[in-house]
Amino acid sequence: MLAVARGSRSKPCLVSLEYKPKNFKTTVVLVGKGVTFDSGGINLKPTGSLDTMKMDMAGAATVAASLIATAGLKPKIRVIGVLPIVENMPSGDATRPGDIIKSYSGKTVEIGNTDAEGRLILADAMSYALKKYKPEVLIDMATLTGACMMALGEKIAGLFSFDNDLSEMIIQSGENNYERCWQLPMPEDYKELLKSDFADINNMANIRWGGAITAALFLSEFVSETRWAHIDIAGPAYFKKENAYCPAGGTGFGVRLICDVLEKLGG
Repeated sequence: MLAVARGSRSKPCLVSLEYKPKNFKTTVVLVGKGVTFDSGGINLKPTGSLDTMKMDMAGAATVAASLIATAGLKPKIRVIGVLPIVENMPSGDATRPGDIIKSYSGKTVEIGNTDAEGRLILADAMSYALKKYKPEVLIDMATLTGACMMALGEKIAGLFSFDNDLSEMIIQSGENNYERCWQLPMPEDYKELLKSDFADINNMANIRWGGAITAALFLSEFVSETRWAHIDIAGPAYFKKENAYCPAGGTGFGVRLICDVLEKLGG
């Protein structure tokens, strides 16, 4: 988080929200990417890709809204929201491609691209949440990759998990609420694409293809054995034009989905 925020005048912040009922037996952690503006850093985004980057905090907004809704719905499980909030800007202080940083988990990361910043702050937030709260289930939501939008378009989120039961639960909740998710593969051999000669892992794959998959595999390195799912909402989080579903702007995608999943996890 500190490395991503180095180029900005605004300091990073890690926000935790907690809903804790009496006699709970299950703890669920929700982590949401909160990049308040994503310029791309030193790997500056091209013209045409910058004007909507105020929406790169949609994952954090979804988690915050889900916690607010949870407080009203009162499920029987403990729910924690962890929001890593940063601004990714270029400056003389900004992290550079080729830098090596140390994550909260202790793993070192070579910066292959400063525009692959979301996975860095999520990795820190996930590691922190696992250590502090020891949840049975962890779900992260993020406007993580343009590659996911290329694959699934603007109305379907990408779902990544090694837990088929959790994946099926999320997919069914998405069908129930018209917040559709499609599960994509996480092949073990694709991890080779994230190898670094100087650090434990690179934040960017060494090829341009399969970007949503390699981003998810990067996150998986920071999860341990906890039941985990990653939902890439790059497409459905924000609409440039009004449609029958909602007006232009942030869609709130994921709040109804998460609330439905929490109800299922709570039994």
